[in-house]
Amino acid sequence: MSIVPRTGIRLRFLSDPGEFLAAAGDYLGADPVVSTVVTTIAHRLLSQRAEGIPQHDRNWWLVVSDDSGTVVGAGMRSAPYAPYPPFLLPMPDEAAVALAHALHDRGEEVLAVNGARPAVDLCATTLARIGGGEVQVSLHTRLHELGELTWPPPVPGDLVAATEDDAGLVTEWLAAFVGDADEQAGRPRGASAHEAPDHAEVLRRIHAGRLWFWLDETGEPVHLTGANPPSFGVARLGPVYTPPAQRGRGWASNAVAEVSRRIQAEGARVCLFTDQANPTSNRIYAALGYRPVVDMANLVIVG
Repeated sequence: MSIVPRTGIRLRFLSDPGEFLAAAGDYLGADPVVSTVVTTIAHRLLSQRAEGIPQHDRNWWLVVSDDSGTVVGAGMRSAPYAPYPPFLLPMPDEAAVALAHALHDRGEEVLAVNGARPAVDLCATTLARIGGGEVQVSLHTRLHELGELTWPPPVPGDLVAATEDDAGLVTEWLAAFVGDADEQAGRPRGASAHEAPDHAEVLRRIHAGRLWFWLDETGEPVHLTGANPPSFGVARLGPVYTPPAQRGRGWASNAVAEVSRRIQAEGARVCLFTDQANPTSNRIYAALGYRPVVDMANLVIVG
């Protein structure tokens, strides 16, 4: 479905992530770090579809082009958790406003918008103005890319890939990750809407070899770091989780450094998100050589 607002901006909604990647590939590949969330999820859903896993009919992929046909923005609505927020990449201001009107005209209920600023601010503000309500910031995030890796002080132990036998512990720690992050940032536990991977998804990530534990000198797991497979030459780290009793011992710094080294050795660029309200994680990643790229936000629309 295509919509051409009076601004000359064209909004094209697609249901097929493969068609989306083909249409927006040059735009996405021009800045693959900023595009990492959209490209990673598009490739993930393509893989799931190939495995026979059905896609939800609410999902869409957005290609924004100007009157010359050049792609100037992109987005998606593929979140598997309520309130199913769209995720927007950078786009012209008029496109973000036009998108809000298009979503309203499509009859979609949009109670949250995530992604790059200022596009998310403009889209959410316009939606709130159309439907009533106000926009609140649920989460400020910042996307970072690793430059030259700076090694942290070494700690005992080693990084090992998670196996099927670890699926229970991985699931438990992934469930704790977002709630703990809320508390560390001063938010109520459970304030951040998020995806809770089921057992099958955990096994898929383990089989892909993209989840690692840091084992201490006794062989006990004390930290978990994950990473997405590279997309357009960029791999995004996450989650990065240390249980409360094990924090402050350098496990996270060493695990993230080693995972980052391995990804760079594979020839990919490495990026990750931080919660701007969590000074500890921001400090750790800065010390390793991660540098800010773009600010993003999770916004909610409340009545």
